[in-house]
Amino acid sequence: MSAGTRTPTDPAGRRVLSAALFASAPAEVLDFLLPLWAGSTLHAGAAAVGALIAFEAVLSLIVRPLAGELADRFDQRRVAAAGAGLYALSFAGYALADSLVVAFVAAGLGGAGGALFWVALRAWTGQRSQGGDGTSAYGKLLSAEGQGAFIGYLVAFSLLERGGYPLLFWLGSAACAVAAGSLLRGPREERTRTAAGRGDRLGAAAGRRLLPLMVVSAVTAAAEAGLWMLVLLRLQGDLELSPNEIALVFAPGFVVFVLLPEHTHHLTDRLGRTPTLVVSFAASALFAAGLAVVSTPLAIAAFWTVAAACFAAQIPVEQATVAAASGGRIGRGMGLYESARLAGVVAGPLVMGVLHEELGRVAACVAAAATSVVGALVVPYAVRTLRLPEEKKSGTPTPTPGAGPDTAHVREGREEMDASKPEPAQPSAETALGPKAHARKERRDWYIHTVAFALGQLVLWALDSSWLVRQITDGGVPDDQRGPLVWVGRIWLTIWVIDTIWSWSYTIWPREKKAKSS
Repeated sequence: MSAGTRTPTDPAGRRVLSAALFASAPAEVLDFLLPLWAGSTLHAGAAAVGALIAFEAVLSLIVRPLAGELADRFDQRRVAAAGAGLYALSFAGYALADSLVVAFVAAGLGGAGGALFWVALRAWTGQRSQGGDGTSAYGKLLSAEGQGAFIGYLVAFSLLERGGYPLLFWLGSAACAVAAGSLLRGPREERTRTAAGRGDRLGAAAGRRLLPLMVVSAVTAAAEAGLWMLVLLRLQGDLELSPNEIALVFAPGFVVFVLLPEHTHHLTDRLGRTPTLVVSFAASALFAAGLAVVSTPLAIAAFWTVAAACFAAQIPVEQATVAAASGGRIGRGMGLYESARLAGVVAGPLVMGVLHEELGRVAACVAAAATSVVGALVVPYAVRTLRLPEEKKSGTPTPTPGAGPDTAHVREGREEMDASKPEPAQPSAETALGPKAHARKERRDWYIHTVAFALGQLVLWALDSSWLVRQITDGGVPDDQRGPLVWVGRIWLTIWVIDTIWSWSYTIWPREKKAKSS
């Protein structure tokens, strides 16, 4: 069993994934709620709201390189726990805030806390997956983040009108406190001075080699964030959709982004890191170009779902590549990567907003598409510059000549770090499923899921809260009757449709399932 697959099954790995889920739930929702809360509760104007959001982003950008250094020198789970603690204080500050001054303090705590938490957590994941399937480990972490965001939005939509902003902020603080407690459990992991010293020497060279990939990540993140803003403007302004209808447009892509990351490594292992990144950037270009010509919510939802599937494959590969190329200083590499992406996320909406106002929506979409095309063309050079070991088709790296002068030192450092890790449990033998047997198993699972779905819809119908039944019989559900159970039914329907397509794809396109190990 590889280190990458071992990460989520041992106690420490489970606690890390649990912490990611609990912290991402309120963190993702905050991006949506913060401007609404500041405007309605603190009566802040547009300039003050913008300054509040920018303050949190800039402080997070400043702290992320420092977070990387701390993650390399201290126990990464403790560093992440400190970030979760600052997150908890930040949400408590928002709950108690009665002025912009307190809100700015809370935003500062949240920016610093987010930098410490996510950089350290991704550094820990990369450290544990060295020598194994890093893409799989980062895919599972991304999936946990997506699941947390899904739960967070579900809770927010259900409780906002009933309990108001303070209740949501206190729940967010409690969730981050749980994340911190989860990370503090278990023995402390000490970093050896020898490994740290070698990492200092290798980290500087690795940082220089990472620069092209960091530029690509920043520019493409800017295009993606700007495109997200353009989609919202189009749905709300041109198509005049309500917030609930906008959420429905994004729901299929969001479900795909939650479910796929921990599975996309199977495809990535076959293609390799460079083709995966190229295909993802090309799909982003297609999504951007499509938005320039499509005009219906259904078409936008379809384009967004395809783009979300590609992002689910791209992000774990990027993170695993950065971890593999960091030369023993994974924290530093993750700090640079997170800083680059955040800089793009901050700059992208501003640039795309100017293009939208000056040249129109089509020009802004074409600019985003062109940026993604440039990313697809440049990323092979950026990956070659890293001088990583050549990949096998199975995804297992093998050393090759010309892999760089640091390769021997990195291997030696890995051996020292692996010696301090607990021995993994021996894999239990399990017969691999052939294509036909796998298809039968997927169909059996689908039958079980469908029965559960039908029973659930029957219960919702009995409670007069089934979105599907009301859509068929009445043509829709009035806004004043859309409670949390209606939202649950809609989301469950989306998941069932995706599960149907995925399960029956094995019947249409039979393929082998690899044997699992425990």
